[in-house]
Amino acid sequence: MQILVVRNNSNPQAVDASMLLVAYLGEQGIRALVADSASLGNDQGRAAIRAQLPEVLDMAVVLGGDGTVLHTVHLLNNRQVPILPVNFGRLGFLANADDNGLIPLVAEALAGELTAERRSVLSLDVACEGEPDPYGEDAEEVPYPQIVTEEDYAASVDPDAAFVGGTMMPPDKFGVNLRGMAGIRRFIALNEIAITRGALGRIIELSLGISGTHVARMRGDGLVVSTATGSTAYALSAGGPLISPRFGGMVAVPLAPHTLRSRAIVTDTSDVIEITFDDTEDYRDATLFVDGEIVPFERSLQKIYVQVAPFPVTLLRANGASFYERISHDFFGE
Repeated sequence: MQILVVRNNSNPQAVDASMLLVAYLGEQGIRALVADSASLGNDQGRAAIRAQLPEVLDMAVVLGGDGTVLHTVHLLNNRQVPILPVNFGRLGFLANADDNGLIPLVAEALAGELTAERRSVLSLDVACEGEPDPYGEDAEEVPYPQIVTEEDYAASVDPDAAFVGGTMMPPDKFGVNLRGMAGIRRFIALNEIAITRGALGRIIELSLGISGTHVARMRGDGLVVSTATGSTAYALSAGGPLISPRFGGMVAVPLAPHTLRSRAIVTDTSDVIEITFDDTEDYRDATLFVDGEIVPFERSLQKIYVQVAPFPVTLLRANGASFYERISHDFFGE
């Protein structure tokens, strides 16, 4: 059995807990691999570590806050590995509390006594200016504009740049996802994607469609497309609804729209959200963020398709407070 332990190495308590956990797992005859969150702060670091992970992982234990959980999800990419998040961060809405101790919680997970919550994941396809529309009328005739495959991208990353055990990534690259610059046009998100104003600070103009139907033309600071999991994050700050994590669809929330008629829209699980950018150059300076990381491209964004991915993320939960009890306490102060 092999377990990945991801720790927030800036938190001494998380580091101490990881060493205790590794010792416990060793006593159980379980191999533990340790990765520091500082090595996961951008996709180059994650790709280097991803290349060193074994083919089979039975579980990932995350010792940190929600940010460390998101980094772990992107590290594992589409691998169906259950994640046990334990809160050692400032924000821990995704994580379990360790009130009864870390080791008993992990023991419960190993015994299959925790609840497995399957959380929806967003899959988005991006077309930049001058690239063919991946879902357009000529989609079958024109190859998908993904210049680099996942395998080629992984091979292009120096495996010595980061390793299991931890190497700090360059500070100027933290929070920067360079997959777009490498030619990749497909991304995943557990919380949300956000399209916001670019460096010029001008409002952006976009068209919103859902499953082939034009819904609205929007001008403002941008748009957030969120999962139910992300409804307690950026989408909440933008005025979106709180949604049960059991819901499988998406929610689209405008950011500071220049209108009095704007509303959040909740979609079905099978819907596809289509975002098209206006042809006027004044409004083309849009920026894409995926789970809080900026994704730069060499050319302007032209079209983005967002849908629910065919695979979920499995979070292991202790039998504690329900989602509604937690939002009552955390957001309403009850």
